[in-house]
Amino acid sequence: MTTNDVLLYSTALTWLMIMTASLLHGKGNVRLGISNRDDMPERSPLAARADRAAKNMLENMVLFVALIVATSSNPERSALGPQIFFFARLAYWPTYLAGIKYVRSALWAIAIAGLVLMIV
Repeated sequence: MTTNDVLLYSTALTWLMIMTASLLHGKGNVRLGISNRDDMPERSPLAARADRAAKNMLENMVLFVALIVATSSNPERSALGPQIFFFARLAYWPTYLAGIKYVRSALWAIAIAGLVLMIV
C-alpha cells in the first residue's frame, strides 16, 4: 500500500466518521441534515462519542497530511508510519463508539507513534 493509498483511505475514513456522527446526531432524520439545524435533538451517548471521534480524526488528519507533504520527497522514510496511523485509526473508531476507554487510548497512542515514525 502506497502512501497515497493510505492518504486516500484516511480521507475516506474521516468522511465516514463525520457522516456517521451527523446521522447519529440527527437520529437518521435527513430533513434535519438539510435544514438550518436550529432545533437539533440532544445527542445520545453514542452520537456524542461519534462526534468526538470524528473531531479527533480531523485534528489528527491535519498533522498526518502535513507529514505526508513534508516527507513526500523521501518515500522510504514515510512508508510504515502512514500505515500504522491508518490501521490504528481504523481500529480506534469502533473502539471509541463502543466506549472502550483504555483500548481506545492505546490505539490513539499507536496512531501517534505512526506520525512520530514519519518524522524520525
